Formats: sequence, structure tokens, C-alpha cells
Amino acid sequence: MGNFTTEDGTRLYFKDWGSGVPVVFTHSWSLSSEMWNYQMTHLADQGLRCIAYDRRGHGRSEQPWDGYDFDTLSDDLAALMDHLDLTEVTLVGHSTGTGEIARYLTRHGSERVAKVVLVSTLTPLLRQSEEYPEGVPGSVFDDMRTQIGRDLPGWVDAIAGPFFGEGTPGVALSQSLVDWSVWDTRAVSVRAMLALSRTMSETDFREELAHVTVPTLVIHGGADSFNPVELCGRGTAKLIPGSVLKVYDDGPHGLHLTHMGQLGTDLLEFITQSAE
Repeated sequence: MGNFTTEDGTRLYFKDWGSGVPVVFTHSWSLSSEMWNYQMTHLADQGLRCIAYDRRGHGRSEQPWDGYDFDTLSDDLAALMDHLDLTEVTLVGHSTGTGEIARYLTRHGSERVAKVVLVSTLTPLLRQSEEYPEGVPGSVFDDMRTQIGRDLPGWVDAIAGPFFGEGTPGVALSQSLVDWSVWDTRAVSVRAMLALSRTMSETDFREELAHVTVPTLVIHGGADSFNPVELCGRGTAKLIPGSVLKVYDDGPHGLHLTHMGQLGTDLLEFITQSAE
């Protein structure tokens, strides 16, 4: 565990477990690196080096006012990679973390990157427009920001059930695990959540994804009510040349807990398999 400093002087927290081929995890919006505890433990036990950091404004990292755009966030990821001098890395991201990975590849290239895994991805583009009618209506994000600005704990309570697939056949997550995950939101600044909500909903990755050249695995829940599988999972896999899509039919957005065993197995298989 340690800290590193970004280009604009922001101090970010990271943890570094195990040894071997490195795997770097980027986390979801409103959570922190804690979300990856089970996957990191599993992979480190299998001889991999697992690294995760808290995005600016989240977890144990500093909370600056600015920098919640994907250019800056991907530069933060690059600063971590440089700080630890990592090579042959597999980048694993969840939701907003997938945007950081996509932009990292655009801005910093794939010299340090061997493979990519996008879990519950928000790419290629979420927000609906006249030119992009298949997207999610903008009012959904506007209403979300209004709720967060007025009553963040109330908003968290309202979305926890759908996030973890409450009521979905085949999905059964203990209330203690839900509570443990929800507690993570207390360490996120409201400023970061509001600013990043625009970034994650309005950034268009369609052109960038077409230029991804490293082996990519896309994992998505078929019952994801936040980033719909047809729009995001399948939409992303269609754009990244040679990518592989795995859909967990009953999976909600929070696959890292609801499908922790299956996700850990799929990550390990993808990371350790030799290139054909």
C-alpha cells in the first residue's frame, strides 16, 4: 500500500498485492478500489500481482475540485503505471473505470499494456442525442444529479437494490455484502460524483474503441439496468477489433459481488492464456 502523485500534484492511494504478471484495476464511479477485494485476493493467490488505486475524489485519495474528465483520469492511471514502472499489464475496469482504460489507450498507447478487460462497461456512449437515439435519455442523468445534490444517502439507498440485481432470479446477495459495498460511497466527495456523472454519461468513445489493438475481453450482465448490455456490452464488443464478449445472463451491474466466483475464474483464464 502506498501513494503516488499525479501530474497536477494530486496524491492518490494504491494497494499492491502479490507478485508476478501485473493486473491493474480501475473502479466504478462512487466506489473505490475496495470493490475489487475478492478478485484481487483470488488472482494474487494464483500468482499474479494485483494493483488497484482510488480515483481522485474517491476512497483514500485526495479530493481536488477539478480533474474529473477522462483525459485527466487516464493521465492519473498513466502516472501509476509510470510510478511502478509496470509492463505487460492487464487492465481491468468496471463501469466508469472502463472509460479511463479506453482513454488511457488513446492518450498513452499500449506499450505497457498486454490485455484489457472491460466489466459492466459504459462505453461506447451512454447519453441519448438526436444523432444517437439508442442512448439513455438525458433526463435520467439530470434527475440523478438532482437527487445526489439534495440527498446522496437517499440516492445510494435507492440504487443499491438495482445495482446488485435485487429481485432478479438467480441472483442472491447477502444484505451484509450490500451494506459493505454501499458504505464505500461515504468516502466519495459529492463534487467528484456530480462532475464525473457528466463525464461518464456524455463522453463518446466510439471512434477510440475502433483503434484498440490489444486483446480485449468484455464482460457484461444481461440484466444490467444501468449500462444496458445491448447498448454497452454488445456495442463495445462490436467496435473493438477481435474482442470477446461474455454475457452473464442474470447479471446486474455489480458483477464483482453478485458473480464474484465466475468473474474471478474468467479473469484468471483470460489473463493467463497464451496468445494464439
